[in-house]
Amino acid sequence: MKPVSNPLRCLLLLVALAPALPAAAFDMNSDEPIRITADSARLDDNRGTAIYRGNVDVRQGEVLLTADRVDVYRGAEGLDRIHATGQPATYDRPATANEGAVHAEALEIHYSAGENLLRFERKAVVQQGQDEFRGAVITYGTTNRIVTGEGQDDGGEGSGRVEMVIQPRGNSSSSGN
Repeated sequence: MKPVSNPLRCLLLLVALAPALPAAAFDMNSDEPIRITADSARLDDNRGTAIYRGNVDVRQGEVLLTADRVDVYRGAEGLDRIHATGQPATYDRPATANEGAVHAEALEIHYSAGENLLRFERKAVVQQGQDEFRGAVITYGTTNRIVTGEGQDDGGEGSGRVEMVIQPRGNSSSSGN
């Protein structure tokens, strides 16, 4: 695929890809609990933190986050944010009535409940069906459905470009996968 160089064209492609990204990470209004399993855990009630290490699975219903390490932060309202790291850390959401299944991976995944923000950092890849979005950082607002892709992170890592592959609408293999 030829890299996107025109800023307007890049914006149009981001808008076209927005439906392909996760509709929600974890639903704090759900009746389903968030379950975390790991090889070890350290909980600090005074600070409202928990650190899980080794084959960590964070699951709510069918939504699954896997990582080598997951730090969970609780605030007065409950779960505040999640920071996951792995080689890579992964996020999977099954297909819904309106959208295909989503698989995403990055070396770091951040979820902010208060901001309704899901952020994939360092070697980020988000796939839905055969559509794909790659960059150093991919940020997704789960409420306003705004996607931002960056070719380099704050430390200057990355190619400096974002890459998207969007299948034609008539390609039935990209819907519902």
